[in-house]
Amino acid sequence: MSDTAIDLESEQYEKHREAGEILAQVREETVDRVDVGVSHLEIAEYAEDRIRELGGNPAFPVNISIDEEAAHRTPSIDDESTFGEEMINLDIGVHIDGWLADTAITVDLSGNPELVEASEEALETAIDMIEPGVDTGDIGAEIESVIDGYGYNPVVNLTGHGLGHWEQHTSPNIPNRAVSQGTTLEVGDVVAIEPFATDGGGKVTEGTSEEIFSLEREAAVRNRQAREALEQITEEFRTLPFATRWLETDRPEMALRRLKRQNVVHGYPVLKEDEGCLVSQKEHTLIITEDGCDVTTRA
Repeated sequence: MSDTAIDLESEQYEKHREAGEILAQVREETVDRVDVGVSHLEIAEYAEDRIRELGGNPAFPVNISIDEEAAHRTPSIDDESTFGEEMINLDIGVHIDGWLADTAITVDLSGNPELVEASEEALETAIDMIEPGVDTGDIGAEIESVIDGYGYNPVVNLTGHGLGHWEQHTSPNIPNRAVSQGTTLEVGDVVAIEPFATDGGGKVTEGTSEEIFSLEREAAVRNRQAREALEQITEEFRTLPFATRWLETDRPEMALRRLKRQNVVHGYPVLKEDEGCLVSQKEHTLIITEDGCDVTTRA
């Protein structure tokens, strides 16, 4: 891709920026509402509704990951969970006509500020490196070095990623550790960098619960609830992730089971470290420019 062919003022980049502005505001407002005793579902629905009020759409369900959890946890339809003295990661996304912004922040109610600082400083160090021609392997090495310096481990099997049109995860991957063969960033790339720091071993595994899904393929579906769910998915969410609680059909859990059996949708299991460990996360979305980057999700 030639640098001269990229118009960073074009409609698609303006929509990326608009999504980022909305997201930065919603992130700050949502963080202010997180406290011991507050409902997870209330926080998720507040953020998602506020995104819509400001003119965007959620790019994926608000992820609320607690303590050892790192990703893919969102409240169920009738979730009664409340926050305790825990480490809470909020991962929130916005899209404007399919052009995305993605951000995450840790709210620490557990009394472990250095673990939060590790992921925050790793992200800022990575952002300072960004310019056309930088290798993603070098970014990963800096992230790993910062987190190691705090005495923690990066989560090595989670990465930053590109953001496409109606696609939340595209190339390039941006690792959270040094790798020998990375990808060179180019002008016009839109990427989300998201260091995860942990006092655990640095690898997450899949849990058993799934509340987030996305479309795998379209197919003929006979069951009424499953058919209604599929119509909403293809029209409203397309290929972006969605939550069970977003579906308007009756008995949405049953509808999703049927769609999953037919390989029409796939689920995202909760990803977590070993029990008793903690994970912090910080994420911004960036557009690579000729002389560095625009951070679209900075408040």
